[in-house]
Amino acid sequence: MTARIPVGSHRPHPSRDRQNPLVSPSGRPLPAGRTPSDPLPPARFAFDGQTWREIAHLLANMPVALFGFTYVVAVLFTSASLTVTVIGLPLLAAALLGARQLGKLERARARALLRVRVDEPSPLPMRGNGGFFSQVWTSVKDPVGWRTMLYEFMRLPWGVATFVITLTSLFVLWPVLPYIARALTNADRAMVRGLLSPSEELERRIAELESDRGVVVDTAAADLRRIERDLHDGAQARLVNLAMGLGLAKEKLLEGRNDEHVAAMVEEAHGEVKLALQELRDLARGIHPAVLTDRGLDAALSAVASRCTAPVKVTVDLETRPAAAIEGIAYFTVSELLQNVSKHSGARSAAVDVWRTDERLLVQVWDDGRGGATLDGGTGMAGLAERLGAVDGLFVVESPVGGPTTVTAELPWRDRGDERAQARRR
Repeated sequence: MTARIPVGSHRPHPSRDRQNPLVSPSGRPLPAGRTPSDPLPPARFAFDGQTWREIAHLLANMPVALFGFTYVVAVLFTSASLTVTVIGLPLLAAALLGARQLGKLERARARALLRVRVDEPSPLPMRGNGGFFSQVWTSVKDPVGWRTMLYEFMRLPWGVATFVITLTSLFVLWPVLPYIARALTNADRAMVRGLLSPSEELERRIAELESDRGVVVDTAAADLRRIERDLHDGAQARLVNLAMGLGLAKEKLLEGRNDEHVAAMVEEAHGEVKLALQELRDLARGIHPAVLTDRGLDAALSAVASRCTAPVKVTVDLETRPAAAIEGIAYFTVSELLQNVSKHSGARSAAVDVWRTDERLLVQVWDDGRGGATLDGGTGMAGLAERLGAVDGLFVVESPVGGPTTVTAELPWRDRGDERAQARRR
């Protein structure tokens, strides 16, 4: 998740800017909940098209409400009576699925006659591996189905009242019927929005988590391909050359030759061994460095900073260590950013600060280079933003042309003890 902080603050604090609008790394805005309804024309004495649609909605309220009330009472009474049998719970689950369809019809009626735009809730998750009873339990816990049941149950007295009032007004109070219809249908609109619309925050989180799950899967697949490529093109190739060189040297020795040529072949093989070991160490460091596991972020980031072309001041202000997963993401974020400093910034100095505020871990990398860094600049920042977004983090870039550049990453804090407890439970 990305956001741009206005220029002028050397230490932006993302957790204080959570109200700013955020966009995804691809530039698409995050789901913002329900689309606002179009403004209605004002009610007036003349019976225009919208007034007739509202009257039709109010007159249809009683038969629709009667059907919905009968459905809810019948299925709840039947399923409650059969709870002592094996079919009671599946019957209730089927009733809630049916209630979802009633809610879908009510939303369609509201859109057509009341001009209320209500998004459809997310479909019920189908767990194919969980079995029949798992799916039944998921349906029974469905909040959308239960809210629709409540809507249909409470609608009968309202439907009767609106039908009687509208029908009477149509013959007795027809001059003011548009105003009466608008007042009654506004109550209908409120009920539809309150009980039949999806939870905005929940739907937004579902959309984010679905997107984040795809990012995590893609990132893991890309890391596996990178490791496989590095092994195949690096250490594996050197080990093959080593085996061939030692094989040739062995043949020479079996032939009784112990000259300078055999010594050179053995020396070359020894060099290949050292290079292969170095490549394996670099590969292991890229997967998860041992110093991070043993000594934490302070020592690991200091080791990364020592390989940067510009002098880097590292400050880690943490009383305890975060969970290993969060610690790893913070490490690789700093590592990637310092590589950018070395390759692209032309900086003469840089700084890395890590601290905790509330339940967030803040990582900031600053350099006095040429600036102009962007998420789509081919420096890997878009990938970093996706990785942080996948764990509910933030990635903030402030890089005016001419510098300096300040990149702040914000991660959720999880204690290392909580992670170990979860591992033991598994």
